[in-house]
Amino acid sequence: MKKKWMIYGANGYTGRLIAQAAKQRGLRPILAGRNRATIEALAADTGFESRVFELSDHAALLKGLKDVAIVLHCAGPFSATSQPMIEGCLESGCHYLDITGEISVFANAQKQSDEAMRADVVLMPGAGFDVVPTDCLAATLVKALPAATSMALAFESGGSMSPGTAKTSIEGLAGGGCVRENGKLKWVPLAWKTREIRFRHGKRLAVTIPWGDVFTAYISTGVPDIEVYMAVPPSYILRMKRLRMVKPLLSMQWVQNMMKRRVEKAVTGPDPGERENSQMQLWGEVKSADGRSVSATMTTPDGYDVTVTASLGIVEYLLKNDVEGGFYTPSLLMGEDYATRLPGVSMTINT
Repeated sequence: MKKKWMIYGANGYTGRLIAQAAKQRGLRPILAGRNRATIEALAADTGFESRVFELSDHAALLKGLKDVAIVLHCAGPFSATSQPMIEGCLESGCHYLDITGEISVFANAQKQSDEAMRADVVLMPGAGFDVVPTDCLAATLVKALPAATSMALAFESGGSMSPGTAKTSIEGLAGGGCVRENGKLKWVPLAWKTREIRFRHGKRLAVTIPWGDVFTAYISTGVPDIEVYMAVPPSYILRMKRLRMVKPLLSMQWVQNMMKRRVEKAVTGPDPGERENSQMQLWGEVKSADGRSVSATMTTPDGYDVTVTASLGIVEYLLKNDVEGGFYTPSLLMGEDYATRLPGVSMTINT
């Protein structure tokens, strides 16, 4: 079996964090991306092998993956970059992981599950904070209440965003919100619902968002009705509702490009001190048709730190174990307790 693995997009904010943590763990990834100067500089700093190729050059992509067992894909926006990499992985017999939270990416990967089974390739988007903790939380809740028919998940972020996450959020504004009803995805307006969430550290007002669990939690648990909320100030909810009126404008490419350029100038991502002092608060609840319910809270380190430890743990698992090919969610691949095995993560279940 091939033992080499690759971080593609290693020169991005999260890719760099993962590369640095991999070195501390004694792992030796290949660092790859399309920007030769930054990739080779990072490789020189870490002592890792580097490869430079564009995802749009399929021949170069296949050459870059020829001896690679696993790709941890960190080059967003994943709505544009995931499919070329998935195609390369399927053709090369290389497991595919990424750190997306985009519903469209999960849905697209899941459609290729049969092909992945035939190629004996694991396809698992969402190997980071999106969606490891929430997916494991969802699976744990349904294990406690197998008759669950509805699910609500929520989180509150304690830190700032990286440039890549901010750009993905801009793309999401054009798409509106999304929930799952009767097993089907349902696209709804931005800030479609609000509710008060009882996190471990207190109550917070939260609003529905199109988080990846709207797709993945259904695959993991079979629960047909799913909503995901994010705790934000009331003023932010009001702004989201106002954006409904300019949704067609937000869909225009020139507007998207202008907003992303502003992100590139203004957003750098949280520094080590900010991440160290930041926590993520999560909450989930499932209900059955006869009125029973189970809820749980979870606390994790900063989301980027969770992305690093969660994704590297999955890489290490795939390097050591033979896994049947196909589409997986984090809990289906690693078990519903995977999140609580990560450093600094704790969960409390309320029955």
